[in-house]
Amino acid sequence: MQSFVINLLNGISYGLLLFMLSAGLTLIFSMLGVLNFAHASFYMLGAYVGFSVAAHAGFWSALVIAPLIVGLIGAALERWLLRRVRVHGHLPELLLTFGAAYLLGELVKLGWGLSPLGATVPAVLEGPLFTLYGAAFARYRAFMMAVSLAMLAVLYLVLRVSKAGLIVRAALTHASAVEALGHNVPRVFTGVFAAGTALAALAGVIGAPLFVIEPSMAESLGSIVFVVVVIGGLGSLSGALAASLIVGCVQTFAVASDVSLGDLTAVFGGMLPDAWDTLTLAQLAPLIPYLLLVAMLALRPRGLFGRRDDHA
Repeated sequence: MQSFVINLLNGISYGLLLFMLSAGLTLIFSMLGVLNFAHASFYMLGAYVGFSVAAHAGFWSALVIAPLIVGLIGAALERWLLRRVRVHGHLPELLLTFGAAYLLGELVKLGWGLSPLGATVPAVLEGPLFTLYGAAFARYRAFMMAVSLAMLAVLYLVLRVSKAGLIVRAALTHASAVEALGHNVPRVFTGVFAAGTALAALAGVIGAPLFVIEPSMAESLGSIVFVVVVIGGLGSLSGALAASLIVGCVQTFAVASDVSLGDLTAVFGGMLPDAWDTLTLAQLAPLIPYLLLVAMLALRPRGLFGRRDDHA
């Protein structure tokens, strides 16, 4: 029982980290209609910038400064590049963000090198928060969960309650009317893109102590984020939250499991080749998000909470 509780908490904490990353991507798509292929690269850039800032000013400064820096870079990308190609349709936007992802990856290699870096956990967040029958739940994971939930609350208040959120939502469908009221719609879109990339950078700073900082981290986690966004429903924040928690928990339980495919087929009366019988769920854990993606596309292509027009 104690193992189940700890694995559940670890799965939820990992799922909330995925949500922190996928929320920015979902925000950009739902507000601007841009599927940002460079989003995971901004996550990677946030981890690297946060590492450098933390080395000079500490972790807490990095938690604020790194998202601001990366958000400004995202704003520059939208203002001087994406805005120029938007008039030509979505394909040029996709190609531009695809190229930006490679550019950011190469810039990171030039700036920080190819060697992996290790971010440290702040002293106040070291150690277990509690121990349950010998199994410990890390204090830092609890902190990560708290930051993710706080971000969710802020997003809800900004998008659904505040005047700024009303302006942003109105600019999507009635841009000319919003401009007539004196609001700069292109600047609103730039702010949305900057906020989305800043959220990706925040996820990079938060997740860095749990993962190795390396140039390939964008590819390794970026594909899972796209899986989360598709499963939840393109453009749906509530869907991204649900899908993040599902993927995080399922993958965490799979990694912690010692059940083999042979054990499962014996239960259900199936037969597998001998070479597959010894494969464990832990070994297959990296494939699980993509199996969920295939199942979702086959059964419900618009995702858990996506509408037929793919907007939340």
